[in-house]
Amino acid sequence: MTKKDIVLKVSDETNLKQIDVKRVVQRTFDCIIEALVRGEKIELRNFGVFKVKQRRSRTGRNPRTNQVIPVPPRKVVIFKAGLEMKQKIK
Repeated sequence: MTKKDIVLKVSDETNLKQIDVKRVVQRTFDCIIEALVRGEKIELRNFGVFKVKQRRSRTGRNPRTNQVIPVPPRKVVIFKAGLEMKQKIK
C-alpha cells in the first residue's frame, strides 16, 4: 500500500477531497519525521512506537575481496508494533 492508496481510501470513506486528505497525511508524516530528528519517541496507541536507536561501530567485510572494513556508528529508526496490531496480524 502506498501513500496514494491511503489518501484514496480515507478520501472515499470520509467524503473529503483527496487534496485535503493528502495534505493531512503528508503533514502527519512530516511531524513524525521532525520528532524523530529531534530524538523523540513517537507512540501511537494500539499502533506502535517509532524511535531512533544508535547502532555501535563494528567491523564489516567486503564479500568480494574479503577485506575488513570499519563500519561507523549510525542512527536508525526502529518500529515496534503495538499490542492491538500484533493481535490483528496473527
